[in-house]
Amino acid sequence: MKFDKRQMAAYGLGAIGKDMVYALSASYVMYYYQDLLGISATFVGLILMIARIFDALNDPFMGVLVAKTNTKWGRFRPWLLSGTLLNAFVLFALFSAGSLQGKALMTFFSVVYILWGVTYTMMDIPYWSMIPAVTDNAADREGMSVVGRTCAGVGNALITIFTVMSVKVLGSGNEVVGFGRLALIVAVLFVVSEVICCMLIKEPSEQKGTMETVGVSDMFKALFANDQAMVTVVTIVLINCALYITSNLIIYFFKYDLGGADWQSTYTIFSSVGGGSQILGMMLVYPMLRKRLGNTQIFTICLCTAIMGYAMLLATCLAGLSGSLPVLLVPGLLVFMSNGILTVLTTVFLSGTVDYGELKTGHREESVIFSMQTFVVKAASGFAVFMTGVGLDIIGLVGNTDQESMVVEQSVQTLMGLRLLMTLIPIAGLLIALLVFKRKFILTDEKAEEIALQLRERRKA
Repeated sequence: MKFDKRQMAAYGLGAIGKDMVYALSASYVMYYYQDLLGISATFVGLILMIARIFDALNDPFMGVLVAKTNTKWGRFRPWLLSGTLLNAFVLFALFSAGSLQGKALMTFFSVVYILWGVTYTMMDIPYWSMIPAVTDNAADREGMSVVGRTCAGVGNALITIFTVMSVKVLGSGNEVVGFGRLALIVAVLFVVSEVICCMLIKEPSEQKGTMETVGVSDMFKALFANDQAMVTVVTIVLINCALYITSNLIIYFFKYDLGGADWQSTYTIFSSVGGGSQILGMMLVYPMLRKRLGNTQIFTICLCTAIMGYAMLLATCLAGLSGSLPVLLVPGLLVFMSNGILTVLTTVFLSGTVDYGELKTGHREESVIFSMQTFVVKAASGFAVFMTGVGLDIIGLVGNTDQESMVVEQSVQTLMGLRLLMTLIPIAGLLIALLVFKRKFILTDEKAEEIALQLRERRKA
């Protein structure tokens, strides 16, 4: 089955809405609760890690539930819609804790953040599992992956670009109030986008009732039996860890290192260039490279480019040029553009591993593979964000909980520690990802097409 243009647009709109919600939570929860509400960074990081590991353990169950679902509305849409409605409500609650203090605040944060992760999983797994379920054509899957990831990048970029200035305006200078009002707006847009997505996308009738299901323990066995899925997931984990560390620390860098009374404006400019370059990478640079190079070659180039961008950022800071926004934009552009292309390609590769697994084991397990991907990614990202929180406490960063005072001045040692945290750890992760990918990944374009052809012949027989 092919998606028509209207359905493809609806699928992309759904990606924009859900990644606006995800970006707001992933990038600003640490800042909101540590810097603005005064909870220690280590405690926030610990709760984020526990919540994401709990959420990761919940993912395989969600994969089984999706696989077993068989309604007149399809397999995916009921979960997509119900998860969206619940997650939108929890998102608003997550950023509405300004009146709480002490143990009440810590308890509220712990419970609500876990609920946010669970409800987001309810709609995220069925959303991405649609890709290999609706078509067995490699070109169609690549197109859906590009649209989904590109529009997800748009949603992420919108939050990255507009959050800090929107919070300032919506809260009339009070960031705590501003975050609450912004969360409400994002939650409403999220619901609207997913409702449209569910209304316009029709699941193929021939798919209903044909998807095999497995037990939770068998899901782990299925992943371990698929060596290419394992390689892809490990690579995704390493790339996402670098991204999580960067996204959680960059706002601290602009507020306390680059600084200035109008730090929100410089952060917004940097985020605009970064978000724009990420979308540009997905929509323009990737298609241009695709005409000349294979996906595995492009992936290697982008990993190397991202590493080079982080190295340039570190060199800029060590050279005493971290106060120059134009200089910072160059490595920022390299990192964000590369990351945009990498997110598209990891989805393409993961879809390909579904075919690879079916050819190898005789079982086709879309929800299994995609839910297991989110399982390990969330567990690893939870550890990464915990280490980020510990790092902030180790370097002695002092939060700015008094909304009426000037931005707190940090020590020279704290600022140097912040620079090293946001560059050296991502470089290490990306280098390991490059090594694993180059040595273990075998699903080139030719190999993927060969596998798809073998499967088509097997099904005809």
